[in-house]
Amino acid sequence: MANLTREVLDKFKSTLRGQMLQAGDDGYDAARSIWNAMVDRHPLVIVRCAGAADVMAAVDFARQNALLLAVRGGGHNIAGNAVCDGGLMLDMSLMKSVQIAPTARRAYVEAGATLRDFDHEAQAFGLATPLGINSTTGVAGLTLGGGFGWLSRLYGLSVDNLIAVEIVTADGQLVRANALSHPDLFWAVRGGGGNFGVVTMFEFTLHPVGPQVLAGLIVFPYAQAKQVLTQYRDFVDSMPDQLSVWAVLRQAPPLPFLPPEVHGQNVVVLALFYPGQIDDGMRLIAPLRSFGDALGEHIGPMPYKAWQQAFDPLLTPGARNYWKSHNFSKLNDAAIDTVIRYAGDLPSPQCEIFLGLIGGQASRAAPDATAYPHRDALYAMNVHTRWSEPAEDDKCIDWARKFFNASAPFASGSVYVNFLTQDEAGRIGAAYGPNYQRLVQVKNKYDPGNLFRHNQNILPNLDAGA
Repeated sequence: MANLTREVLDKFKSTLRGQMLQAGDDGYDAARSIWNAMVDRHPLVIVRCAGAADVMAAVDFARQNALLLAVRGGGHNIAGNAVCDGGLMLDMSLMKSVQIAPTARRAYVEAGATLRDFDHEAQAFGLATPLGINSTTGVAGLTLGGGFGWLSRLYGLSVDNLIAVEIVTADGQLVRANALSHPDLFWAVRGGGGNFGVVTMFEFTLHPVGPQVLAGLIVFPYAQAKQVLTQYRDFVDSMPDQLSVWAVLRQAPPLPFLPPEVHGQNVVVLALFYPGQIDDGMRLIAPLRSFGDALGEHIGPMPYKAWQQAFDPLLTPGARNYWKSHNFSKLNDAAIDTVIRYAGDLPSPQCEIFLGLIGGQASRAAPDATAYPHRDALYAMNVHTRWSEPAEDDKCIDWARKFFNASAPFASGSVYVNFLTQDEAGRIGAAYGPNYQRLVQVKNKYDPGNLFRHNQNILPNLDAGA
């Protein structure tokens, strides 16, 4: 690291339109605080970027002064890659512009925008693109890892709907990458994470969605988990792409449609979404009710934006979080039994296991069409361990790891990179699969010095050249 005197820092600060913060400055602690309370890091410098020029200046400054560089979009990444110790943190959260071109069905989204920001603008025109399920998630991090949600069975992954990016590369230059310009870089950012630069703008294609959709929950008693999950698995085989149903095992929140005596009890929840005609959707979901003796349900037409925010109360910032994840191409009986066994012994009331259904259109692209390779993943299982007190760390993490190991024999061996925690660098190969070596080649070309390494890192092969 170069000698960062006060004079050097003040000169750098004078080049910025946004803020530069250090420890003791107003706003420093708020800027370094992210969603996962287990991450408590202290950057030497935080740059709250106001535009692409600030990003370019900060990337140059980090490279020239050998500073570890972290990039915060929404700050939602489970591993806490948004913030580093002792380096330079790029805080993109001031860059929240979302511009919609309704006739062309295009969205132009800055890197600090959240899903809520995106949906607010796009739904004004009855448009959407596949993104996640929690409105406080950042568009940038979710998309760079692949991105999937309620619309993915119908319209593919987030990266399948990405048209172009504007990205600041390791040399501090702003590049537009798409299918015709820097196509190798465009391929790599569609699933390769933040390994290749700092994206300042995303261009997405949009689809007619909403404003009303059919969505809701059916809650079953835990004693019926085996029959519910078995029938759910079989039902998925014949589901149309428009319908998406996820399974969640957790303790029942105090939902108003559930009897008070059910609150806090272990339950199995089917969360469903259908963006087509409401009557058609009601006919399609009718068989779900026969999977067991439901404790309650809340299903009906609702604004798409409301459904995108429905799970926010379960995912608020400030709690301690640890995840383990597997992809599954199928759920056999042994996998279901393992899920039920561990979900029946949750270490805290906030923990859950969810089976996020993908498939449909997301499965039809070739594995090498984008850097995200796992087109055979029908379910992304997330062991979402969540608790409040540091004294519970060992118990909760141990439970997650044991379940992860017990379920591994039934999984496909791959994993969604956005679900990897900070202690899972050994699974990078599983995250990128057959695309890893091609990603290394792109890394060699655009970031041979590995400036962008505070992530699920793709190491450049310095002996291979560009």
